[in-house]
This record gives sequence, structure tokens and C-alpha cells, in this order.
Amino acid sequence: MYQKDTMDQRFQELIRWLNESHSVSADEVIPASSDASNRRYYRFNWQGHSYIVMDAPPDLEDCHPFLHSQQQLYQVGVPVPEIFRSNPERGFLLLTDFGSETFLNRVINKPQEADQWYLKALNTLIPMQKNSQTNIFPDYSEELLRREVSLFPDWYVAKERLITLSPHLSDALNLSIQRIIEHIIKQPKVWVHRDYHSRNLMITDDHLGVIDFQDAVYGPITYDAVSLLRDAYISWPEEQQLDWLIRYWQELKKEQLLVNNDFSEFYRDFEMMGIQRHLKVVGIFARLAHRDNKKGYLADIPRVWGYLRAAVSRYNELSPLMKVLDFLEDKPDDIGYTF
Repeated sequence: MYQKDTMDQRFQELIRWLNESHSVSADEVIPASSDASNRRYYRFNWQGHSYIVMDAPPDLEDCHPFLHSQQQLYQVGVPVPEIFRSNPERGFLLLTDFGSETFLNRVINKPQEADQWYLKALNTLIPMQKNSQTNIFPDYSEELLRREVSLFPDWYVAKERLITLSPHLSDALNLSIQRIIEHIIKQPKVWVHRDYHSRNLMITDDHLGVIDFQDAVYGPITYDAVSLLRDAYISWPEEQQLDWLIRYWQELKKEQLLVNNDFSEFYRDFEMMGIQRHLKVVGIFARLAHRDNKKGYLADIPRVWGYLRAAVSRYNELSPLMKVLDFLEDKPDDIGYTF
């Protein structure tokens, strides 16, 4: 992470870059947001229009995946921000301003609108999925799926909980992960945003905007629906999730994006994908807390843990994983254990 004086130098460099095309003072460029990475976003007005400028220090962040993903998604009709100017070598991008209202804020403040916005968000995935091509984005490979799940034992179990799993429980975890991944890799493959949730969707003048898409991959068709409906930052009753998922499944059927049109199979795919993602997210939140000192993410782990337990409990072949979860719930946080 950059120290304050370094960030001040970056900010001055950003102002100099902006002034090559827009006459703005440092006082007119105000913080817009930050995220879990090293990227920072600023907002400014120029000639009656508002813009976002991304600051991605090139020694910490690579802008090229963002540029590539934006181009591909924009071409197929996904509402991503336009890029008006870019200098990836210096780490600066000038973007459309989608405003400051996130999807999360809208559905919290106006829950009566949740139904329309969740359906709109799910339907926004369809153009991306039906126009998917191979060899455009990295493959969501078995290796990547395993690497993501490894964040759970490496960061949540070992660093956050200070627990050492016994060989028996380690084997149980690995066996379950193997079964989950074997199921996931059989799903139809499409372009996957990979972080499609309520904080990465914006609402501007009743239009949806999609951000934070730079990690897009070619992978399981259920992934983005899992991200949205089993969101780490807001939860809905399972019957509501199911209603939205059924209506999304019906749209996928219309577009002939599914190999098997049986909803029970689709739901199983959705749940297996969810379990992989929940394990990963718990690990990521622990890593953000311990590596990056972003402790606030720990408060969101219980919600994700709830999704994880509920899904795992429905599948007998994942009973070894439930034993691991039970063990972790029964142990205090401040002592290292070997079982």
C-alpha cells in the first residue's frame, strides 16, 4: 500500500495528466471511491459533465485487463463505462461517471424496488453470456478454481482463526473441494464478470451501470448469478433468491444457453458454484484483513458463512466439508489447535 506522501505524489501526477486534456485544479478533483485493490477513483466536473478518473499505480495494478474487458463487454452491449482517455503505463484512465448510488444503496433504501433491479441485473448478464467467445478472456480453469479455494485454509483457517486442521480434516476438506470442482467444470461456459454484486453495480437515472470487470474470465454460467443473489454485502430470504433464480433460468432457456433445461440440475450447479465462491470469499476477506489491514471485511464473513453452511447441508456428498465447518465453529478464535 502507498503511504500518504507517495499518494500525494500520485495525486499531483494525476492532476498533471488530467491537465493535458482538461483544465482542472486539484481542488476540483475529489475522491469518489476506493476498492479492495490499490485502485483509487476521483470525480471532477468539466464543461457541465462529470467524469471519473482512475488512479492505478502501475507498480501495483495493471490497467490492461481493465481496458481489454471494457472493450469486449462494451461491444456486446453490457453497460460498462466508456473510456475517454487512457495511459496504462502511467496508470490513469478517464471514464464515464455512473454517479454515487450503488445497487446496494438503492435496494436497501427502496426495498420495494428490489424485484425490478435484481431482474434487471440478471438480465444484464444475458448479452454477455450469449455473445461469449473462447480465447477472449482467461479460462476459469480447474487450477484457478483450486487456487481460489486455497485462500480459505491459508488465510481464514490459518491466519484469522489460528487453527491447524488435523490430517483427517485436511483430507475431508480436499475431498470435498475435489467433488465441488469436478461438478463445476462440467457447466456450460460463458464470459464471467467474476465479481458481479451489489457494490459493483451502479444506478444512474434509473439505468444500471456495471463496474469492476477487469478480472473477467471464461467460465461457469452460474457464477455471476451466485455473486449477485448470494451477495456478501446483503442477503435475501432463500425463497426470494429462488424466485429470481427461476426467472433468470427461464431467460437462459429462451436463449438456449443451457445444455440441460432441468431446473433442479441448474440449481445444483448454482449451489456448487456458490460453495466454491463462498469458500474463496471468506479467504479473501481474511486476507484483506491480515495482509492489507482492511479489517472491515471481517464483519461480512458471517453472512457468507451462512450461505456456505446452508448450501453444504443440502448435499450428502459434502458431509466431509460440513465436519470441517462444524469443527471451525466449535473452536475459539484465539488459540491454535490440532485436532
